[in-house]
Amino acid sequence: MKPIFAAFAALVLAACGRGEAPREPSRGADIKTAAVEMRDVELAYSAEAVIEAVRQSTVAAQVAGRIVELRFDVGDYVKKGEVIVRIDERAATQALEASEAQVRQAEAELRNARAQFERSKQLLAQKFLSQAALDKAESDYKAAQARLTGLLAGAGQAATARSFATIVAPYSGVVSARHVELGEMATPGKPLMTGFDPGTLRVTATVPQTQIGAIQASGKARVEIPSLGKWIEVKRVTIVPSADPRTHTTQVRLDLLPEVRGVYPGIYARAHFIVGREPRLLMPRAAVVQRSEVVAAYVVAGDGSLQLRQIRLGGASDESSIEVLAGLRPGERVALEPLKAVAEAGPRAAD
Repeated sequence: MKPIFAAFAALVLAACGRGEAPREPSRGADIKTAAVEMRDVELAYSAEAVIEAVRQSTVAAQVAGRIVELRFDVGDYVKKGEVIVRIDERAATQALEASEAQVRQAEAELRNARAQFERSKQLLAQKFLSQAALDKAESDYKAAQARLTGLLAGAGQAATARSFATIVAPYSGVVSARHVELGEMATPGKPLMTGFDPGTLRVTATVPQTQIGAIQASGKARVEIPSLGKWIEVKRVTIVPSADPRTHTTQVRLDLLPEVRGVYPGIYARAHFIVGREPRLLMPRAAVVQRSEVVAAYVVAGDGSLQLRQIRLGGASDESSIEVLAGLRPGERVALEPLKAVAEAGPRAAD
């Protein structure tokens, strides 16, 4: 028996009997088992990847002023159009009121200039006014019109500036960062909040150019999130039409389905691109026993007893199965409850 396997057997012995003599092998009749099978599986090329948000933006201030209200914080869900930040708008309101007052004054001047122009035309028809006086009245009328137009534009600009004091969400999403505190001074361009749309996530992987042809031909992939122990289906595979001349790699984007939950930008992921199909020997993941550097499984022997056998595993097939490279044969059955098998079989092992 190999030294590392002997150490593992001793560990099992200590856990089960605390130094007691091994028991007779059990038939394991009440332990669930599954067969090791040879099946056609999809061959996958795996690449490290990261989750990104297709829609992610940082909202910044457009006017200066003190921040008087923060309605949301990190992790909050915000609907499109909801107010997220308010800036003190008193200065902007006063500027708007001044512009509106100037507009009212210009409107009064325009009415007077129009009336003066109309009277001048009547007086010219009655030969009581010269043409030069009429031209002067017409010029004053047009000047009053132009002044009113300019002041109306200024009032509109002032109203727009005041609206900048109320910052609303450009789309529905989750707040991922808050860059200011209540009472701070906002200046044009200063970041206020960052958010992303959780319904438009994608995974970006960098793959060698030699794999691009197979990936493009298949167009199928799956995403694994190791930290969460979950697999995610992919809606679309997009190969970015550019390559890095230094590393000879190309970026591939995998669009996730909108209903994906529990993931967010920056999470580490693995992209598994389907590049073909081949027969592989598979066993259930639940049957794998791993202690330190030893990987094994409890195998049902010919007499029905459970025997611990060291195995060597290959690449992952899916969430429930894994490839076996050595140690098992097609048709053999393995225990799906390794902890229960330890109690049943004791430290018995087979090479």
